[in-house]
Amino acid sequence: MSEQEQVTVPFVRSRKRRNGDDPVVMVTAYDEPWARLVDRAGVDVILVGDSLAEIVLGHENTLQVGIEDMAHHVAAVARARPRALVVGDLPWMTYHLEPSDAVRNAARLVRAGAGAVKLEGGRVRLRVVEAILSAEIPVMAHLGLTPQSVHAMGGYRVQGRQLEAAKVLVEDAIALAEAGCFAVVLEGVPDALAERVTTVLEVPTIGIGAGPSCDGQVLVLHDLIGMSKGHAPKFVRRYAEIGDLVVEAVGRYASDVRAGTFPGEAETYHGSSELREGLGRFK
Repeated sequence: MSEQEQVTVPFVRSRKRRNGDDPVVMVTAYDEPWARLVDRAGVDVILVGDSLAEIVLGHENTLQVGIEDMAHHVAAVARARPRALVVGDLPWMTYHLEPSDAVRNAARLVRAGAGAVKLEGGRVRLRVVEAILSAEIPVMAHLGLTPQSVHAMGGYRVQGRQLEAAKVLVEDAIALAEAGCFAVVLEGVPDALAERVTTVLEVPTIGIGAGPSCDGQVLVLHDLIGMSKGHAPKFVRRYAEIGDLVVEAVGRYASDVRAGTFPGEAETYHGSSELREGLGRFK
């Protein structure tokens, strides 16, 4: 694929490392400036994640955002006109009741600019997945540590450590792929389990805290550039400390304003002598 060619769902679906393909690179973004920048960096997929609840809106977990929030941020990302495929998260309780509700909410994200939607859960979501797919909306699955299930899981804990739970996850992944999901995100699972799922699936796995065997990787943008608050999960690698740079830059600006050195000559629009003289006659 050329650097200018649009990344599509079929392209992502075809990526398997065992076939010699490059890993899928996915990162989150929540607005036009960051989407524009990560697209310039060459990512394959931009995920407008419901993590915006914590990362952008300051909530404690992902349960606090609704479909209006997600559609708003998907639209902002889409305005960057990225080469990358835009995937929008379906937030909590937008696909948990009737399949018709799920289709309607998925369509809202597509109308906002998403090329696909992502949802959490295993075989319990098959009826919903099939309904969304029947509406010609591509679906990315999400298994393992599913943040929308934080209360049921008792916190953000690694999933599939025991053999029986691992077997259930493998079966869930197979069922979702067979139903038509074009990729499966594996979050917070042991590397051996992620490797097994990756081996048995014909569609790519995209890992986050799932080890190096997946067909791709995803991270939250603010984690990898040093702008998130609190303790970073073990699976995060920081590639920059943009937060510190922002604090330094704004601190220097504040100092210059307080010292009277900003704005200076270079930042000032000068009026003519006639204008100054005329203004001086005003009372």
